[in-house]
Amino acid sequence: MTTAPPTSLSPSRAGDFMQCPLLYRFRVIDKLPEKPSEAATRGTLVHAVLERLFDAPAAERTAPRARALVPGQWDRLRETRPEVAELFADDPEGERLARWLGEAEQLVERWFTLEDPTRLEPAERELFVEAELESGLRLRGIIDRVDVAPTGEVRIVDYKTGKAPRPEYAESALFQMKFYALVVWRLKRVVPRRLQLVYLGSGDVLTYDPVVADLERVERKLLALWEAIRLATESGDWRPRRTKLCGWCDHQAVCPEFGGTPPPYPLPVGAPAADGDVQGRMGRD
Repeated sequence: MTTAPPTSLSPSRAGDFMQCPLLYRFRVIDKLPEKPSEAATRGTLVHAVLERLFDAPAAERTAPRARALVPGQWDRLRETRPEVAELFADDPEGERLARWLGEAEQLVERWFTLEDPTRLEPAERELFVEAELESGLRLRGIIDRVDVAPTGEVRIVDYKTGKAPRPEYAESALFQMKFYALVVWRLKRVVPRRLQLVYLGSGDVLTYDPVVADLERVERKLLALWEAIRLATESGDWRPRRTKLCGWCDHQAVCPEFGGTPPPYPLPVGAPAADGDVQGRMGRD
C-alpha cells in the first residue's frame, strides 16, 4: 500500500505536531490505530445530541427532549463506529454504561444553563470548511455551530465537554477557534464577530472577538508550522516530545521515549511534503 504525504492541516493535527511531532507522524503518516476512550466517545455523543436537537422546532428544544436523544444517538454511534462497543465489553450488567450515559445526559443538561436553544437558529451545524492559502497550504476542519445575526455578523461556537482552562492556558484553547476564524475569513472575506467556547464540564463560556491582525498572526504561525512539517516529512526526522500528556498516548510501545521503536518510515526520505487529515468525529473533547 502506498502512503501519501500529508496535504492539508486541521486544528487537531496542528495541535498534534505542536504537542509532539512523532505523535503527528503516528496519526497522519503511519495511521496507527488508537483505542477509543470513554471521555472522547462521550464528547462525540454529546456533540451529536446538541446537533440533532436543532432539528426540532424552537419551542421543543428542551432539556428533557435533549436527554431523551442520548440513548438513540448512542445506538447510532455504535452502528457507525462499532469499535466503541469495546469500551463496555467488560460490563455485562451494564452498570458502567448506565453511569457513563448518565454523565453524558448531565453534560447535555448543563448546556441549557449556558445557552437558550429556543432563541437560536444556527446557520450551520457540524460545518466542514476548507480554504487554500496563497502559499498553497490547505486548511480544513469541522465547526460545531455557526450563528449569523440579522446584521450579518458571524459567531463561531464550539462545544467542549471538559472543563475550562485556567486563564494562562486560554490562548492555547482559542487556537482552534482562531484557526476556524482564519478559514472563514479566507473563504468569505468576513472576520467572525465572536468566537465562543462552551465548556460543559465546568459550565463556563469563553469568548473572544478577533480582529484581522489576530488572523494574520495565526496564518503566519500555521505557515511556520507547515514548513516544519514539510521538513520532517522530507527528512523522516520526527522528534518525540515527552510531556505530561504522554500518559494518555496509545503509542508508547513504539515511542523511543519509552524504549520503543517506531515502525519503518513509509515515505521515501526526500519526498516532497504536501498535511494532516481533517479531525474526525471521534476524539471530540
